[in-house]
Amino acid sequence: MHLHRSGKSTRRTRHMSFVASIAVAVMAASLPLVAAQAASIELPTRAVLPFALAQKIADAAIQKAKAIPAAGVIAIVDDAGEVILQIRMDNAFMRASSGLAPEKARSAVMFHRSTATLEAAVAGPRPALVTAPGFVMLKGGEPIVINGHLVGGVGVSVDTPDHDEDIAQAGLAAIK
Repeated sequence: MHLHRSGKSTRRTRHMSFVASIAVAVMAASLPLVAAQAASIELPTRAVLPFALAQKIADAAIQKAKAIPAAGVIAIVDDAGEVILQIRMDNAFMRASSGLAPEKARSAVMFHRSTATLEAAVAGPRPALVTAPGFVMLKGGEPIVINGHLVGGVGVSVDTPDHDEDIAQAGLAAIK
């Protein structure tokens, strides 16, 4: 049995091949235009806190905590308040510290200021600040600012508010 192709079917196949090759050529020709448009759009960039610097801050904070001596939790967050690293030292004083340290760091980032400043505002002229949902207004949270850019925060929860603040500031001093 022989299969015969009619001339009509062959012309149709050739026509479809021709149309497909034109479509490919048009798409290929338009790629440089799309690339040129994308290249001309300037996207913003943002400074980020690299893990190595977060580790350096945490190491300095740990050294200060050991020197006091006060054991607890130290957390470093990025500029969105997400934990980069969290360390629970041996013999941490309070179970609540695991939740408090990262929230102090996050609060410092979100308000762009020390949580000691927030605590003072709550205790003084802005008691309504305590109604801000989801924030910790306790000493021990510090924003991390590098070259004028807010890149993260450090939060500490050990035994006393003053120790928390001192340890967080010692961590920051390691990158100044």
